[in-house]
Amino acid sequence: MNAATSTNSAPAERARIGGWQPFSACDWPGRLAAVVFLAGCPWRCGYCHNPALLQRRHGHHRWPQLREQLQRRRGLLDGVVFSGGEPLSDPALPALLAEVRALGFATGLHTAGGYPHRLQRVLPLLDWVGLDIKTQPGRYAALTGSGGSGARAFACLDLLLAHGTAFECRSTIHPALHNDATLLQLATDLARRGVRRYAWQLLRPGPQLPQPFAAIAAGWPQAGLQQQVAAMFEHFEVRSG
Repeated sequence: MNAATSTNSAPAERARIGGWQPFSACDWPGRLAAVVFLAGCPWRCGYCHNPALLQRRHGHHRWPQLREQLQRRRGLLDGVVFSGGEPLSDPALPALLAEVRALGFATGLHTAGGYPHRLQRVLPLLDWVGLDIKTQPGRYAALTGSGGSGARAFACLDLLLAHGTAFECRSTIHPALHNDATLLQLATDLARRGVRRYAWQLLRPGPQLPQPFAAIAAGWPQAGLQQQVAAMFEHFEVRSG
């Protein structure tokens, strides 16, 4: 273990790890990565696909064991992505990122943008960020249950644009939450700000929105709208969720 790993091992071992995925080809576009899920989130989106990770007390795995497994995967993985929940809610995240980099892996982060100041502190430790942009700033509170959440998410976007770290924005969409006009306006706003990579992720059915997506939204979003949005970005795609 090198000096960087030794220095950060104590705070890293206090991480609230709710789960992990040893191999993923979809959590970091273009790279094969492991995904570490950290527990805790300040928001309560009704359509959350990881509700078991909302509370910080949740945690079934220990970092020393995961670190050993990552060591055995050197040469097989490009990087490690920290997801959640909201990984920035865990004070151990900077130490985890430092250890992963010391092992020789690139580092990625999935965040909904709830903690701009924490994101600013860890940006030097990150190679890539996937930032969830849920909707326009004024519509955020209705989705997250948290006042001011839109301002915080867009403050994180401004940080990423200013810092130069590679990133993409993604919006989880569903016709019960968005219409064509709001999607077009959101995409236009992001493109004007300087976002180059953007994705729509079709919301997976869940307890709050249980209907199969195909049954309630056949042909949605329409191909014409997708083409209009795609023309605004260097890279745009629609993902099945």
